[in-house]
Amino acid sequence: MRLADLTQHAGEWLRGGGPMHDVVISTRIRLARNLAGMPFLSRCSDEQKRDLEGRLRGQLLDADLAPEVFYVDVAAAGDLDRQLLVERQLISRQHSEADHPRGVAITGSETLSIMVSEEDHLRIQVLRSGFQLSEAAEEVRRIDDQLEQKISFAFHPQYGYLTACPTNVGTGMRVSVMLHLPALKMTGEIEKVFRAARDMRLAIRGLYGEGTEATGDFFQVSNQTTLGKTEEQIVAELCDQCVPNFVNYERRARESLCARRSAGINDKVLRADALLHSARMISSEETMYLLSLVRLGAHVGRLGDVDLKLINELFLLTQPAHLQKIHNRQMDAQERAEARAAYIRRRLGAA
Repeated sequence: MRLADLTQHAGEWLRGGGPMHDVVISTRIRLARNLAGMPFLSRCSDEQKRDLEGRLRGQLLDADLAPEVFYVDVAAAGDLDRQLLVERQLISRQHSEADHPRGVAITGSETLSIMVSEEDHLRIQVLRSGFQLSEAAEEVRRIDDQLEQKISFAFHPQYGYLTACPTNVGTGMRVSVMLHLPALKMTGEIEKVFRAARDMRLAIRGLYGEGTEATGDFFQVSNQTTLGKTEEQIVAELCDQCVPNFVNYERRARESLCARRSAGINDKVLRADALLHSARMISSEETMYLLSLVRLGAHVGRLGDVDLKLINELFLLTQPAHLQKIHNRQMDAQERAEARAAYIRRRLGAA
């Protein structure tokens, strides 16, 4: 498996299937783990960082975690390759931009990625399309148990797993659900959702996590508390109430839009579809906005025969790094805008 092969399709988080996939784009569970007897990464010497990356690389590749696991030396990768991994949600921006030895193990299906030497020694991440929280939790526990047979993790009998950031101490678990909330945004009710999330001690972030803004009406909802709760409690809280409530809010907002502002929503959706079929230059931000409207239009029956799998793929494959990898050359912003428009027209079968 090569990184260039990833540009042939969308990743798991944009596959477009799974329960509640009209609103829930993907489910992610991440575990933070550190090696026992080893300083946190911020306290490691340069030699320790090199030894840590090499040791964990070998252990991950020998662990037989899943079929088709391959390893990317992130420190040796070029800028485009690192950006590609960020766009596919396989590494964080922090991991991409660091300057010490680091890497990531990835399965061919992209349902599992394990970052080596991000903020913690290991960040184990399981991704599923749609709302599959229980399935993702079961898989991440299996991976964690399998690794713990080979690696001794830093653990305190009272505080749980020890992590570089105090907010992750305990289970070390972050559960994150990617939601597509265009109707709540259009009706001005999105702030109510944010307030409800904060009341439930949930964090709301943009497409690429902490420090990023919402793009294409995508929002990540995740737990903030890991200490004092079990993994089962964290999963159950999001599974039983939080996420289903957000899904219901969005679905009701879509129904309201269609009932009360039918002409307006039709106009927005059809204009977006027409622009995607005819534009000669288009930015990644505008592309995300237009694709978001088309996706909404398809789910509320305002567009005819729409290939939702293709629409989901275009969200990803038109991002800057993907576009340049597809064309096998670096481009400036204007070249990308022209190439993006041409690529979209070609994939949509437009002139």
